[in-house]
Amino acid sequence: MEASRSRAVIEARRWIGTPYVHQASCRGAGCDCLGLLRGVWRALHGREPEAVPAYTADWSEPSSQERLWAAALRHLLPRVPGEAAEGDVLLFRMRSGSVAKHLGIAAGSVAGETFIHAYSGHGVVESALSEPWRRRIVARFQFPEGA
Repeated sequence: MEASRSRAVIEARRWIGTPYVHQASCRGAGCDCLGLLRGVWRALHGREPEAVPAYTADWSEPSSQERLWAAALRHLLPRVPGEAAEGDVLLFRMRSGSVAKHLGIAAGSVAGETFIHAYSGHGVVESALSEPWRRRIVARFQFPEGA
């Protein structure tokens, strides 16, 4: 499992600098936070586990459906609450009362805890997992082993 976690972080770091493009998933050309996760999945497992339907930037806020969370539960392994470990997929709720709609991959570094994510206006970056970000985490997952 440890090797898979490290491979996820190594692959996510290869995407750093990719511009933010809503619904895209192409390293170097463009992606959003889900697109980054999809790209890492493909590097680890080959084909994506399911076709991704078109989605709006507000995700499912008008209907209050936790679509991203439900999809994560279908394909990733839930982790018990606690500190993020290298390679964990982090699901964030950006505002209290809204649906969870942002994803990142816990990376860590010698400088402290970090995570890699595609962020509107910034592209794919590695950010400090600061307290404001940490407070927004609602779930943690790990990639499954094998394909």
